[in-house]
Order: sequence, then C-alpha cells, then structure tokens
Amino acid sequence: MAESTPIDLLCGWPNPALLPAAELLRSATTVLTTPSIAQPGLLYGPDEGYAPLRAHIASWLEGFYRPSHPITEGRICITGGASQNLACVLQVFTDPVYTRNVWMVDPTYHLAGRILDDAGFVGRVRGVPEDDEGIDLDFLQAKLRATESKAEEEDNMEPKLKPPRPWSKIYKHVIYAVPSFANPSGKMMSLRRRERLIRLAREYDALVVTDDVYDMLQWSPIPGEKLKSPKHAFLPRLVDVDRYLDGGPADEWGHTLSNGSFSKLIGPGARTGWAEASEKVAYGLSQAGSSRSGGSPSHLCSTFIDQLLITGFLEEHIETTLQPAYAERYHLLIRAIHEHLVPRGVTVAPPSSTVGGYFIWLTLPAPLHAADVVQRAQEEEKLRLAPGTLFQVAGDGQASPRFGDKLRLCFAWEKPDHLTEGMRRLARVLDRMA
Repeated sequence: MAESTPIDLLCGWPNPALLPAAELLRSATTVLTTPSIAQPGLLYGPDEGYAPLRAHIASWLEGFYRPSHPITEGRICITGGASQNLACVLQVFTDPVYTRNVWMVDPTYHLAGRILDDAGFVGRVRGVPEDDEGIDLDFLQAKLRATESKAEEEDNMEPKLKPPRPWSKIYKHVIYAVPSFANPSGKMMSLRRRERLIRLAREYDALVVTDDVYDMLQWSPIPGEKLKSPKHAFLPRLVDVDRYLDGGPADEWGHTLSNGSFSKLIGPGARTGWAEASEKVAYGLSQAGSSRSGGSPSHLCSTFIDQLLITGFLEEHIETTLQPAYAERYHLLIRAIHEHLVPRGVTVAPPSSTVGGYFIWLTLPAPLHAADVVQRAQEEEKLRLAPGTLFQVAGDGQASPRFGDKLRLCFAWEKPDHLTEGMRRLARVLDRMA
C-alpha cells in the first residue's frame, strides 16, 4: 500500500462494498413492474408508513429481540431515518419551554446536537457521564430532582407553546442514548442500568429516545468464535424493558421510543428507518406536520426494502455478510492497536462478552492531546481520526473541554488492510510527538 494513500478512520459510514446494490435493483424491478405495488408506492403514502413494511419490521424485530410481549404493526412508524425521526420526535412530543432539558449520555453522537438546537433547546442540552455500565444514573437522578425543583419555583408546570392534541403528549424531559455499541465509546448499557433508567423516566415524566441502529452488528470478542445466538439481541432494548418492568407503563403512552434505521444495514442513501414505541406514541409520531402534509417519508424506498424482508434476504445479509465483515475489521484493528499502540501507552477498554457496532474508543497517554495527534496524523501521515472532544455534549455549562485524551476509530468505512496500516502510521505520529 502506497504511503500517499489516505486512510480515513473518522468517517462513520458503511463500506460501499458491503451494501446490497444488486439485491436492491432486483427489489426495485419487482416493485416497479408490479402495478399493485408500484401505483400506490409512487403516490403519497399513509402517515404511519407503508403497511406491509410495518408488519414485516414488527415480525423481524420480534424474532431478533424476543420481547416479553408481541410487537404489533401499530407500534411501528416508518421514518426517514434515525436523524430525521429525532427531529420529528421533538416536534411532536416536546415544548421548547415546558420540556426542561434534553439529557444526553456524554460522550454522545455529535451530529445530534444541531437537531436539538433546531427544536429550541439551545443552552438546555445536558450531559450525563458515561461509566462502565453505560450511564451514571446517580448523577442523572440528582440533576432531574434539581431541575424539577426549579420548574416548580418558576411555575413551569404546563406546556406553554404547544396546544393540547389527542395524538401528542408533551414530556417534561427527553433522554437520548445509544444503549448498545454506543457511538463513540462502543459501550453496552447494562440491563440493571436500563431498568433503573426506565424507572427514572417514569418518575420524572421523561421520554427516553434510543438510537438502536447498531444492535444487529454484533460478534464475539474472540477472533474466529461465533456468538451463541447471533440472530438474537444480547440485551432487551429500553422500549422492551418499558413493557415488562414493574407491570409495564403506567399509561398508554409509555416512556420510550426506539429509533431504528436501515442506514447501517442496507445503505444511508435509502433514508429509511422506523420507530417503535407504544401505539399512542407511534401514531402521534406519524402526525408530525411533515408527514401529514407529504405522507410517510421514503414511501417508494419502503416498498423496495420490504422485498428484502419478505424474501428473508435482509436477515441472511446481516448474518452472512455484515456480521463477519465487520467482525474481521474489528479484530484486525484491535490486534493492530495492541501491536502498535499499547506499547506506546495507549489504552483500550477490555471487551464485554459481546462486541459490535462501528467504533473503538482509545485513551492516549499523558501529556498527549487528541486534537494535536489528529492534526499531526492528517498532516504527516494522511490519516484521518476523530478527537474525543468532538463527542462532548456541547452547551451544558462545562467550561473545560472533555475527552481531550480520547480518540474514536471507525473500522466500518476503510478496507481491512488499511486498518493495520493506519495503526502503523498513528504509532509513527506518537513516536515523533514523544
């Protein structure tokens, strides 16, 4: 490999070679040559989304997550992807004055911040520290209690800007997390934390919005070893916990919404995803103004993707293509980190019994700063990296930058042989900086 070849470990995209273009072509051909599918597919879709896809997603998720209660079509709303859906969630279920704060696990997915700002939460996004089990709930509980006391003092006890609507509930708080294989840290929120988080959400009337976009991309931390249940989730989602915990939700709304997406499985350009929540929340989400005006997002693409589900292709693609390919990349990068970086003082958290997702989170030795390492790596080695400071929750009143000693590496985008070479180049940078 030429030294002049750029290597990008910042880009959090799927590698194009792993995306099923040929199968999508077959699906599109089937749809567009079948008038009973094509004619409605080319028109405005129902607010809740293409009904066959909703039903097939429900069945697919039920098989993967094995929840305590069946997943019905009524719990599914088709979306334009996880990002677009987060914007719609805020439009329907929050009031920029009455909703006190948005709480984000810190470090967080950095591009969500603009969506929160656009929804009116500038200056009211708060970080919740992440620990080995995924979220510091003692910290969150103390902050929620203090926030509620302040709201009572200010008499902020009713929604101020959003009128009552039968399809909408305005929540006092929003909590955002990536519970499984988090971006950027790769951590898995433990079951006991998931359960306690639901209890806190119920106590303080919070809607927990989770990006469950990496859940299917899982494998063993031991190279060459298969998971005992690669076709099933390692832990229940928050939306599943809300259904079984302590007899289930106190009302028909519940306190969780699972954000799903085909971006990591089929391709980001599909701009198609789904939300799962209580039937009340799922329907309310479909009543966002943009859906009422234009119909379900990604309606035609939904008909293409539905073909991948009814033929069984998607599940096979995940198990025989995506899981092995990303596992190979993960293990190559981990091995290169231990060979080239650990001897130079870099540390990486030990893996859990199941690993997955797209990212590895590194800690640099003192006195190195990630921003300096990233700049030198780009200038001297044509190596793109993501500094940890990029993922701190912005605007929560913290004066000093956090995660200044962290690097996020993405192993999904680059070719496998580029991963090892990337670590060789990073090692050279660290040697020069030492």
